[in-house]
Amino acid sequence: MYRRMIIIIMVVGIVVIGIMLACSKKETQTNSTAQEKAVTEVPEQVKSGKLYRCPMHPDYTSDKPGSCPICGMDLVPVEENETKAQEKLAPAKKKTMYRSTMNPQEISDKPGKDSMGMEMEAYEVEVTSQGQKISGSAAVKISHEKQQLIGVRTGIVKKVPFHKTIRAVGKVDYVEPLMAFVNAKFEGWVDKLHVSSLGQYVKKGQPLLEVYSPELLATQNEYIFAVKNKKALEQSSVSDAIQNASSLVETVKQRLKLWDISDAQINKLEQTGEINKTLTFYAPISGYVIEKNVLQGQRIMPGDNLYKIADLSKVWIDGQIYEYEMSLIKLGQEVNITFVAYPGEIFKGKLSYIFPYLSEDTRTIKVRIESANPGLKMKPEMYANFEIDVDLGSRLAVPVDAVLDSGEKKIIFIDEGNGYIEPRKVKIGLSADNMYEIIDGATEGEKIITSAQFLIDSESSLNAALEAMSDK
Repeated sequence: MYRRMIIIIMVVGIVVIGIMLACSKKETQTNSTAQEKAVTEVPEQVKSGKLYRCPMHPDYTSDKPGSCPICGMDLVPVEENETKAQEKLAPAKKKTMYRSTMNPQEISDKPGKDSMGMEMEAYEVEVTSQGQKISGSAAVKISHEKQQLIGVRTGIVKKVPFHKTIRAVGKVDYVEPLMAFVNAKFEGWVDKLHVSSLGQYVKKGQPLLEVYSPELLATQNEYIFAVKNKKALEQSSVSDAIQNASSLVETVKQRLKLWDISDAQINKLEQTGEINKTLTFYAPISGYVIEKNVLQGQRIMPGDNLYKIADLSKVWIDGQIYEYEMSLIKLGQEVNITFVAYPGEIFKGKLSYIFPYLSEDTRTIKVRIESANPGLKMKPEMYANFEIDVDLGSRLAVPVDAVLDSGEKKIIFIDEGNGYIEPRKVKIGLSADNMYEIIDGATEGEKIITSAQFLIDSESSLNAALEAMSDK
């Protein structure tokens, strides 16, 4: 009895397995038939301009909305598949083209030389119903619909006026040629101070102080004696005596001049014969007393600096320019100067000196700006902001956003048309006004993508294209 039951169970199992195999074969045939029908029906659907696709089975398309016969999901309208269907129906053909090695825009379908007399190189293109694509290039295809979705913007490689503004900070200083020291060249004592306060304004020739010096007094006596002696010997018949007397007068006179005694003072001494107890020091220039190292009754020694006077009608502004901006500056450039103390007010100056060495710590070069100082508003030690506007002429450039900086290389994306985008390495130069100068890698008139960062982030196939390009 048990043997009979086992036989019955085996028979039933065989029957069930057979039914399942038959159903599976029928479903496979149905799927295959549906897919073949989808492919064969593509041309009519394309011509009608309406196309629907199964989201789970992209190979199944229909010209009417409905459900997928394979999985039962609702069909969705698409437009990208129209190009794909046409490319499936019309296989790409390869064609040999020729282009200039110096100007990639110069293309011909026949071998020969370019406009510069150089042999043109051959390359292959795939000819499809949508146009040509360079065979083996790093170009990738992104449909126009997807480009709109990810916010792709385009621009043109063109020449634009380049202006570079160099901005830096400086400090106001005195103009050295407009400064003067008043110092003593003999020993003495301050008998009287005419200018006794720091910061006082003095005019050229104004008395500063009077100094008593026994050495100066003795020299004046010697000069008066020499002058009298010369006059007494003028009637002498001994020529050597007259010559010696004249030589003595000149010697003493030169000694007085070396002590900064003026010719007018010497002439007065010679005419009157009156010895001055003190010597008056006069201001050598007009300006402000910025140093005062003397007091009433003070003893002074040769070499002591008594006053320091500065003319503030002009000032210097010393600033630092970065090393990479050195090539943009030159003597005589106009400079705009501003101060926090005078908001909205702009002072003008000129670049008067460029120091011949760099600062090792900051990698900057020191520059000097000379400026008039109307109303003496610019005070020494004030901090100033200055700008130098450099006109660089017309240069080939692209927007900064169009360049993808990967560290080792700079990349732009060329729009080849028909949805094809080619990553290309470029060499950039200066940057100004949100533009990069293109030194090599692109030609004027080429169409570029100005939002490359969105392409990289949203289209993974571009990453593969970049890797393919870097392997070359």
